[in-house]
Amino acid sequence: MIVTLYPSTVSGSIVAPASKSCMQRACAAALLTKGVHTIHNPGKSNDDLAALSIIQALGAVISNNKNGGISIISSGVHPKSSTIHCGESGLSTRMFIPIVALANTTIHIDGNGTILTRPMNIFDEILPQLQVQIQSTGGKLPMQIKGPLRPTDIEMDGSLSSQYLTGFLMAYASAVDEQVSIKVKGLKSKPYIDLTLQVMKAFGLPIPINDEYEKFTFFPAKKHQANIDYTVEGDWSNGAFLLVAGAIGGSITVKGLDIHSTQADRSILDPLTQTGCQMAVSADHIHISSGKHLNPFQFDATDCPDLFPPLVALASYCAGKSVIKGVSRLAHKESNRALTLQEEFRKMNVTIELNGDEMTIVGGNQISTATVHSRHDHRIAMACAVASLKADGIITIEEAQAINKSYPDFYHHLEQLGVRIFVQ
Repeated sequence: MIVTLYPSTVSGSIVAPASKSCMQRACAAALLTKGVHTIHNPGKSNDDLAALSIIQALGAVISNNKNGGISIISSGVHPKSSTIHCGESGLSTRMFIPIVALANTTIHIDGNGTILTRPMNIFDEILPQLQVQIQSTGGKLPMQIKGPLRPTDIEMDGSLSSQYLTGFLMAYASAVDEQVSIKVKGLKSKPYIDLTLQVMKAFGLPIPINDEYEKFTFFPAKKHQANIDYTVEGDWSNGAFLLVAGAIGGSITVKGLDIHSTQADRSILDPLTQTGCQMAVSADHIHISSGKHLNPFQFDATDCPDLFPPLVALASYCAGKSVIKGVSRLAHKESNRALTLQEEFRKMNVTIELNGDEMTIVGGNQISTATVHSRHDHRIAMACAVASLKADGIITIEEAQAINKSYPDFYHHLEQLGVRIFVQ
């Protein structure tokens, strides 16, 4: 799919998509909590669909409600299939592997696309300690595991991704029958662990004692059954692209973003404020308008690396050098995002300098007409699309369907805001 975007001014109101971070966690928590659960405002991205497919394969029964929500009936982890397919979702893969390990049957776990190249060595190290048999492909998918997982005291490295810890927290909550602890070194993206614990609490799962994000201690808890109603929040990760669009190219209102959310990407408001764009934040919407002049900003994205792509688009229109820290978090995404952003934005006349853990974007020059490539990375496609708003000509994005991973309505929403788009 090739998408061509014309320079445009955005205006109007839009509702942010459902958070795939919340949606996938809610799917896992619903599977682990016996009962009949209702998920309101469910996500529809490829990653969300992967999570729903996984819990179905693990025994959940799913149906659609008339009001647009979904019902999930669960009696726990009771696999209906010997194969679990994670699509290209990093969160679902890392979160569900420990959950799959709760079963006492042999399960084959696979995926597609770049997920097959992402390192999963941590499972080779930790699962055997929990009496789980594992055969991976050199520390990557596909892999085969056989439980049941038996919680015990473990130590793990949290510097690559918090998603591994999310999976073990969920699995331990379901299986713990004595006091056990998970020690974590160098944990990144701590707000995402806050989100995990928040979702676990919403579904009545046992919550560990959190000792400064370095040790999580579980105590024996009575298993229970509950019928849960859960509403998925709006997605700050994808909502960030809409907010940046308003800061760059017009005046829009974005609804559905909870300003009190534990989602790490809520911090997009900080660099936006630094630019001097006009922004009014209220409980149920954010109104944002572009100014005549956007100031450069400095921001540490170590705990929210998904903000790099929209922030690069924003920095491209800031008069001067903007600096974003946390580059080390970008190597194992759908692409090596630091290099991909540098190479694709260079085509649009934007210079990006990489120096250790810092990225410097030289902004303020005219964005040039260009043909760019998504590199099969949803956030690269969206960043290039937002950067096109005030270019000197058209921006063409090849393999533009990459957005389906997280935000399938993205181009449609841009059109609703007044962006002229041609799809072929």
